Amino acid sequence: MSTLNKIKRVFTREGGPAVKLGPEAELRRTLMNCLLWEDQFYDSGVTIAERIRALVAEVKPEVCAALAVEAREAMKLRHAPLLVVREMARLPSHRGLVAETLARVIQRPDEMTEFLAIYWADALGPMQQRKKQAVSAQVKKGLARALAKFDAYQLAKYDRDGAVRLRDVLFLVHAKPKDAEQEKVWKQLVDGELVAADTWEVGLSAGEDKRQVFERLIAEKKLGALALLRNLRLMQKAGVPREVIAGALSQMRTERVLPFRFITAARHAPDFEPELEQAMLSSLAGHVKLPGKTRLLIDVSGSMDAVMSHQSEMTRLDAACGLAILAREVCEEVEIFTFSQGVKKVPPRHGFALRDAIVMSQPHGGTYLGAAVSEVDVKGERLIVFTDEQSHDKVPAPRGLGYMVNVASYQHAVGFGPWRRIDGFSEAIISWIATVEGAA
Repeated sequence: MSTLNKIKRVFTREGGPAVKLGPEAELRRTLMNCLLWEDQFYDSGVTIAERIRALVAEVKPEVCAALAVEAREAMKLRHAPLLVVREMARLPSHRGLVAETLARVIQRPDEMTEFLAIYWADALGPMQQRKKQAVSAQVKKGLARALAKFDAYQLAKYDRDGAVRLRDVLFLVHAKPKDAEQEKVWKQLVDGELVAADTWEVGLSAGEDKRQVFERLIAEKKLGALALLRNLRLMQKAGVPREVIAGALSQMRTERVLPFRFITAARHAPDFEPELEQAMLSSLAGHVKLPGKTRLLIDVSGSMDAVMSHQSEMTRLDAACGLAILAREVCEEVEIFTFSQGVKKVPPRHGFALRDAIVMSQPHGGTYLGAAVSEVDVKGERLIVFTDEQSHDKVPAPRGLGYMVNVASYQHAVGFGPWRRIDGFSEAIISWIATVEGAA
């Protein structure tokens, strides 16, 4: 018989030698870049979700809970953290932390219904039959705590048609209102009498004049930052005056807006690129700085051009460019390079000009990260790599401070030796680097 005493080697999807991660590191890597059920360049959304399911059972419950919270609060992901909590609810060893974790990761009312849809997703038959499945006591406690966080406006805004409604959540968990006002609101929710929230979706679906709807919501400061960014092109088509839109952009709150959101908005509404760039850069004014010399290395290979979601045009490269723009502003001294088949140095421009320089620097072909690191890494300097890590070649250890920022959910990592690994595409990444170096 053949021997079983063999060294098991792992490789990237491009065939380069990779690192076999432990369950905790692999769960973090898979989770922090996951838009649930969405395909990535090399893996299907189903494959990624199944990996998360399997890994939760291998990771300590307190670690699973912390990762779910981090994914929601730091990486601003909505659905993937819910899947982690759902898998925790299956495991006797993990159930004790479900209520607390679920209540924390649910930050919008519709996330309660999304969670139940995930909870029942693997049941057979129509949703009416799935509702008959028992829901664990910890899940009920978590949903009840979450439900109590939301006021009448929030409940009305997200009380939408679907297989699971918000009133179904209320019936399921038997939550107790904290006071008479909340009891009244919940009764209105059950009876379908909540006053519809004054949102752009409601106004447009009611047949109101699009221009009037947007102008009124802007004047009353009822259009949030994400809604504003997503609707720039629609507002232009509706005839909203440019100065009105520009004024809204200058006043919007940007603390919860990821850098790549501005890049996507500018792609759809290039007329507002100056205002979008100013908003993006102004949000970085108080950001912690990275002292000394930093080299940025950005992956522009073909796999980085894959969209993050079938409902969006955002790509992994958009995420990397957003982080590069942020890093450019907070680094004391910086040099910027891209890599694919080879390495190209790009000018250290600001804002969208840097995005353009990165994207246009070279053809988007294969991924030779090892050769790129060997060429640009300098002893004693900081190197930050933004990549999906699917390299053809072996990646050497860094000569100085090396950070491998992964923006995809693929199973295996690259880079041997003392690389500091970061997963995700939140602006919190740069703060983390500053913190671990003692610069914060």
